[in-house]
Amino acid sequence: MKFDELKSIGHNIADSLGSGIGLMIGVYEMDVYGEASATPEGFMAVDFLTGETSGATPSLALAKAIRLYRDVLPSLCERHGCDIREFRALSARFGVDSLNRRQFTVTITDARGRSSSDLYVGTPGRRPRYRKSST
Repeated sequence: MKFDELKSIGHNIADSLGSGIGLMIGVYEMDVYGEASATPEGFMAVDFLTGETSGATPSLALAKAIRLYRDVLPSLCERHGCDIREFRALSARFGVDSLNRRQFTVTITDARGRSSSDLYVGTPGRRPRYRKSST
């Protein structure tokens, strides 16, 4: 499996949770950003392989949705032509930045130990674009 395909799976599942709609799991109301930003921690990290969280404690409804994402991950991998065992780690950290923009960072590690962390901003999550400075 190509590493970029694993990154795509990570983005897709995290973006689905962050969208608040959750079409992937059939849950239509959740707000991971609102729940994360309303706590002293200011973030919620989700491990999609185990369904566990850190940082902000999710509501019962959000915790159930996260477990459903864990359960649907193997079929998402199958649709992408891979096996869930190709992931050693797959997590996302959700929060808002100083401008109150929604953002999440997806971190993956493949079975060979190759790792990547990518930041996405907004809904849907897109990679931020940085302007080149003119000096």
